[in-house]
Amino acid sequence: MSGDTNAVQGGRRISAHAVCTAIRDDIVSGAYQPGSRLTEELLARRYGVSRVPVREALRTLESEGFVTTRRHAGACVAQPSEREAADLLDIRALLEPLGAARAAQRRTEAHLKVLRGLVRLGRERAQGGQLGELRPLGDWFHETLAQASGSPSLAALLVQLRRKTAWVYAAAPGAWPAPPEGAVRPDPAARAMESWAEHGALVDAVARGDADRARALATAHTERALSEYRLRRPIPVRTSKHSVNTASGRN
Repeated sequence: MSGDTNAVQGGRRISAHAVCTAIRDDIVSGAYQPGSRLTEELLARRYGVSRVPVREALRTLESEGFVTTRRHAGACVAQPSEREAADLLDIRALLEPLGAARAAQRRTEAHLKVLRGLVRLGRERAQGGQLGELRPLGDWFHETLAQASGSPSLAALLVQLRRKTAWVYAAAPGAWPAPPEGAVRPDPAARAMESWAEHGALVDAVARGDADRARALATAHTERALSEYRLRRPIPVRTSKHSVNTASGRN
């Protein structure tokens, strides 16, 4: 049916949401470069679905700012500007501490269980030098913390801000001034261990219901994390890891 936003594959339906997640992840990873065209036919073939869920996914991604529609060119990956990136950082610096304070007031025992488990895993991976496994754990941690705020609207904003911040800095590295002469880049392993220690302290504050402490810790963590974006080199482009049939459910 023409109005159906699900594709049938292997006897089951593939939702436009799953297709959207797959395309978004590939945009953030750099598999699709800023300005590159996103044609429905090629995307449908790439992810093994029909064009209907692809069309719906592109509409969603356009509303999120990852995709833009150009006259005579159709859908293309958006090209973020320096001003947009600066705005994202400012907004994130305001909202993440708010989310942490709300989490201290509204979290459930289920949220705490997940957060503590992620901190334990994060520390183990950091100590073992398994740095490649930390990004998904970090994403999961911050998404859970956002959900613990008890505000679906705030949680959705926080998740989208984190995705877009990572993408903007990877997508437009040439727009940023070079780091100050003599600037010392943090050792990745040492910074990873420090970051997960910060996560642990934040969870402790949330568990105690100490909203002021949670807000202060989140503010300090966010300021350190965001300052490091300016010291990063471009992230190498990765090839797509997605078939929609095996795409993870992480959003």
